[in-house]
Amino acid sequence: MQARATKRYLRGSARKMRLLIDMIRGRNADEALALLRFQPKHAAKEAADVLKSAVANLENKMNSGEARMDRREVFVSEAFVNQGPMLKRISPAPMGRAYRIRKRMNHVTIVVSTKN
Repeated sequence: MQARATKRYLRGSARKMRLLIDMIRGRNADEALALLRFQPKHAAKEAADVLKSAVANLENKMNSGEARMDRREVFVSEAFVNQGPMLKRISPAPMGRAYRIRKRMNHVTIVVSTKN
């Protein structure tokens, strides 16, 4: 059985978030949460929130049926990051010029499954 969680419009570049998401792909959910908890990166907290949500979605799915979920059997089957929209701002520069500032966003999707 699978469950998915998506968080959209997160501030920060998709490239920085992919560094964390690549670490947890294919791992046990508890192990992935432990990895994210001790990462010094700002995006790790948001990635952990999405992972917790995906596990909770799977728990709700499993509890609605007859089968009970064993948390040791839950693993991250898919995890990917897509680029979101960009906020474009302008900063003043010397000699009347303007520099463009691009404030990036990303969308994170994590799919967790049980080992059957």
